[in-house]
Amino acid sequence: MRQLLLRPQVHKYDSCADFAAEYAIGKGDLILTNEFIYTPFFGALSLDADVLYQENYGAGEPSDEMAEAIYADIKGSYKRIIAIGGGTVIDLAKLYALKNVSPVLDLFDRKLDIIKDKELVIVPTTCGTGSEVTNISILELKSRFTKLGLAVDEMYADSAVLIPELLSSLPYKFFATSSIDALIHAVESCVSPKATLYTRLIAFEAIRMIVRGYKEIAKSGKEARIPLLEDFLIASNLAGIAFGNAGVGAVHAMSYPLGGKYHVAHGEANYALFTRVFDEYMSISSDGSIGGLNALLAELLSCPPGDVYTVLAQLLDNILPLKRLREYGVTESDVADFTANVMEKQGRLTANNYVPLDAGRVAAIYTDLF
Repeated sequence: MRQLLLRPQVHKYDSCADFAAEYAIGKGDLILTNEFIYTPFFGALSLDADVLYQENYGAGEPSDEMAEAIYADIKGSYKRIIAIGGGTVIDLAKLYALKNVSPVLDLFDRKLDIIKDKELVIVPTTCGTGSEVTNISILELKSRFTKLGLAVDEMYADSAVLIPELLSSLPYKFFATSSIDALIHAVESCVSPKATLYTRLIAFEAIRMIVRGYKEIAKSGKEARIPLLEDFLIASNLAGIAFGNAGVGAVHAMSYPLGGKYHVAHGEANYALFTRVFDEYMSISSDGSIGGLNALLAELLSCPPGDVYTVLAQLLDNILPLKRLREYGVTESDVADFTANVMEKQGRLTANNYVPLDAGRVAAIYTDLF
């Protein structure tokens, strides 16, 4: 069994100018980004590269329709795709490093030959996706009312670039949802059957950094995050390495129907399911890998191991108040549809569950959170 795969190279720079100079960004490069990020941080550098702004093609989570629209505007031949943004930008940019992209639905259905023909550089601007070090692109498939992930080695970046300066303008809500997503990546990866000593060591450090940061924010207020942004960016990267190797499970699987139908942001959708899924795991088995995770959380949260998910939920509620599913528009009739989606379409993720969850348990989780 493979223990750990480390791809891509990871670089860190003090400023965007340092990054642009060392990478000699210019002709032959296509930058996919957002104008509200690019203009303040890169605009004055007058880079001689082509730039596309993702928001010109739609708002919210990445979708097959958005991917097709951007692809139609990619003209000419490029040597490098440079993604500077959050999860939407990154997931889309991974596709454009491939030779065959359209029809996007055919790509995700594995009907197109998957060939990488461009260098890919990813610069995250949130502290949550970890996607800069994974080979996964997740799109909302509009016609199918769900989200689906494509995971192929050809979508690994060649370079992941960390620039803490870019997080300085990240609004608090996006800081909260993205960093909670990073925490969930780390926690789910710890209990995956694919986890190893190496991935757990990396995930544990990400959990330590995030929980300690959250405790400081809960104590001192939202602005306490500012001096901790580099820690959160690194923690997100570590969590990405961990889940990129070990995978994530039921939390992500159950969040996809919610995000797909009601357009709930990825991190927030995961948060809606997170601790309730782990309570369900604990009701089945508190032994094995979850025991080591609980011991770590108990130490960080100063509580008994059996109470960690209750206390963690209270801490997270200080960072971002938890909503009931009905507050996103979910109806009781959605429970059966969401459950069927998880059981029938999210097998790539549910294979990473700590213990199996049958349809009855999945439905009960949705119902309890309704």
